[in-house]
Order: sequence, then C-alpha cells, then structure tokens
Amino acid sequence: MEKIVYQPIGIIHTNFTEKEGVPIQSVFGANHRGRVEVFSEYAAGLKDIEGFSHIILIYHFHLSKDYCLTAKPFLDDEKRGIFSIRYPRRPNPVGLSLVRLDKVKGNILEISEIDIVDGTPLLDIKPYVPKFDNRNDVRTGWYEKVSARSGRYRAKYGK
Repeated sequence: MEKIVYQPIGIIHTNFTEKEGVPIQSVFGANHRGRVEVFSEYAAGLKDIEGFSHIILIYHFHLSKDYCLTAKPFLDDEKRGIFSIRYPRRPNPVGLSLVRLDKVKGNILEISEIDIVDGTPLLDIKPYVPKFDNRNDVRTGWYEKVSARSGRYRAKYGK
C-alpha cells in the first residue's frame, strides 16, 4: 500500500504547554479555552461553521514519538489494546476532540471544552451533528467497569 501523507490545515493554540495535566477528554476541559488558527489558504472552508455549537477537531499527536499496542488507559490500571483506549501513542498518532465553538473571527475559531496541547497541528474540522454522531444503544467495553470508580480526569503518563 502506498504511503499516506497529510498536510496540516492549521494549528491549535491552548494554555497546555505539555501533555501532563491535560484533561483526558474534552468533556473534562469545560473551563479551558483556546483557539484554532486555520491557515489562510483554507479559511474559505470555514463558511457557515458559526452556526454550529460544537465541532470535531482531528489532529496529529505531535508529541508522540513512538507507539505501543497495549497501554494503561488514564482511567484504569490494567493494560488494554491501543484500539480499545484513547491514548496518544498510536501507530498513526491521530486524535480527535469534540469542542465547543464559541466564536469565529475570520480564520480564527475561539473554542472551549478542550483537551489539546498547544501547538498541535490541525488536520481537519467536522461539524458535530447529534443525529449523525450520537448513538443510544451502545456498549463501552472495559470502561463500564471503571467509570464509576475513577476520578482521574487529567493525563498522567507512567514511566
């Protein structure tokens, strides 16, 4: 199979200067604000985005230098398969976050409810549409067992 190459369409700016301490999911980042700078050549693609309260950011985990196929998720002490957890050290270090879109100023998106490190390269933006993105009849695997007992909502990386 041929190599797949993506170019960033922008950069994400936040107050999180390192991975440690970032909320583990955007739902836990309600009090945090940031902005997305969409590069000028892609700014026309922002037309009509201001009508959405939430957007999905797809980005490159630029601080992940390698990958593992099993790791301890932030909410558990047992190693799990990388494809059953949300962890940045992935074979293709791609992340996604559902964030609140607060304001659009030209090519700058002001956002909140964030869980992203400053300087993260942005690959794509999708509008959040509940009819498309929400499911009612779901199973959540190992997470069902740990969700009630866990209070670890900030990233803490093991050695």
